[in-house]
Amino acid sequence: MNWKTVCSKSQVHAEYPFAAKLAGKEIGIFLVDGDYYAIEDVCPHAYALLSQGFVEDGKVECPLHEAVFDIRSGRCLREPGGRDLSTYPLRVQGDDIQVDASRIEAGLEEVA
Repeated sequence: MNWKTVCSKSQVHAEYPFAAKLAGKEIGIFLVDGDYYAIEDVCPHAYALLSQGFVEDGKVECPLHEAVFDIRSGRCLREPGGRDLSTYPLRVQGDDIQVDASRIEAGLEEVA
């Protein structure tokens, strides 16, 4: 694995995710019930950052067209999302939030 620090824990809040860029890919870091998740940050329907969307009950709503995604799994719960989101392995090391960049760098992203 190729762990890269993308932010600190203090930069991520339940209502306000953190937008990161890793290996040229936009990734949202979300906090749900005390756990951190890394998901694809761009809505598949049309370019909009999900980290700027409405977050509630473990779901994020696209700020443009109201597609809804499950943050934990990346599943599309309401159209017009078009597909599930890619999710990324994440770990917390002290105050640092790290994401495994190896699959992104290799072009082997996996959609949930």
